[in-house]
Amino acid sequence: MSKWYLGEGEQNDVVLSTRIRLARNLEDYPFPARLDTKTRVHVNEIVRDAIPKSEGLHYVEMKTLTQAQIVSLAEKHVISPEFASSANGRALLLSDSENISIMLNEEDHIRLQVMTPGLALSQAYEIADRLDNEINEKVRFAFDERLGYLTQCPTNIGTGMRASVMLHLPALTATRRMGTLASTVSKLGLTIRGAYGEGSAPMGDLYQLSNQVTLGISEKAAIENLKTIVLQLAAQERAARAELVKTVESEDAIYRAYGLLKSARLLDTKEFMELISKVRLGAVGGVLDVDRKVIDELMVSLQPASINAQVGKTLTARERDMERAKIVRERL
Repeated sequence: MSKWYLGEGEQNDVVLSTRIRLARNLEDYPFPARLDTKTRVHVNEIVRDAIPKSEGLHYVEMKTLTQAQIVSLAEKHVISPEFASSANGRALLLSDSENISIMLNEEDHIRLQVMTPGLALSQAYEIADRLDNEINEKVRFAFDERLGYLTQCPTNIGTGMRASVMLHLPALTATRRMGTLASTVSKLGLTIRGAYGEGSAPMGDLYQLSNQVTLGISEKAAIENLKTIVLQLAAQERAARAELVKTVESEDAIYRAYGLLKSARLLDTKEFMELISKVRLGAVGGVLDVDRKVIDELMVSLQPASINAQVGKTLTARERDMERAKIVRERL
């Protein structure tokens, strides 16, 4: 399985990736917030030993990673920003492709996550469900017959599932329709926010659309609901793009962005994401002949901590901006 940001997948002109995340807790232990470090480590080892070796997941204690490595994992959406905020008593089970990650002792004992390229909600859920069942064969989850799976945050009680997709919506953003769309999807039990979740800005016109309701609805129904709305949003984005790229102003902005990326010697994160978003719009809109896979990889791999992790040392902001510009010139 290729890394989620290196594959193409269905609907990839709009949908960069799919993520299914399951929250679970062990029946015999309090939630992580009430555990000391020693007990957290014990819980980590219980979950680690419950997963068959054939799954090929590597066990990593977070305290063994550098801060750059940890933040880089969050930038690539392999772990959550909250999980990256502390290494105390936390561990990670990770596949070679980084598409499967199990965060241990984040907000809940287990946050099982599967990511795939493009729109693949059912496929991602099947993988997550298989792993969930394998763990549940060895350990008992905190479960209530009436409420479902019990989680530290009441908003996750029930299925404990968050299904989400990452969307590139430059045309809907440019035509100032995101506010109305956000209001509309919230009435349908969904939420749309920046690519890094709650409180994050939609840098590079990237958005995360996910289900809000976990109680009183099945996993299948939640996935079908999300998929229906994603397809509608994708259709709206394509229609808006078709009109947008016809204008000379939009074409000019795309070529200017491409020219800047190919010649710049300094690129900070914000400017880079704004420019690469325009270039991606040009690539999917037939204005530019640029490999979209290269663009998608750069959008993920050139975040600040990921650059530090690649070079193996902590760069100053100026050194990082120089390195980012250098990589972009070479790749484009």
